[in-house]
Amino acid sequence: MKTIMLAYDGEPASQPALERAAELAKALAARLIVTSVAPVQIGGPRTAGPLEPGSLEEHARELADARSYLEGLGVQAEYIEATGEPANAIVTLADEHQAEMIIVGTHGRNLVERLLGQSVSEAVARKASVDVLIAH
Repeated sequence: MKTIMLAYDGEPASQPALERAAELAKALAARLIVTSVAPVQIGGPRTAGPLEPGSLEEHARELADARSYLEGLGVQAEYIEATGEPANAIVTLADEHQAEMIIVGTHGRNLVERLLGQSVSEAVARKASVDVLIAH
């Protein structure tokens, strides 16, 4: 495995994903790409509005936190800020960078949230053409 894509959002639930990505990148001497996606507001089916307020600043902080953690472990990575629908953006970036694995965390959504399609990790797993590791 040469390239791993990590989707990181700074939430406590994404910490295990960050840890697994660091472990795998070190063990496999793989290129690690870390992304944080600033989501767009969804107004209804097929409509998207501007970025959610504070999104750009927030995901820049998320990437800075991930960088601090990874550098503390001696893991080098590339950091990419993205915007859009999170699952689509993650899968697109993974494809563009020829990642062979995507690592995401899970927020433990309840059944209703999953039925409404609000689980980014499940959407990534469904849409990706490469292996997806969902860290708990």
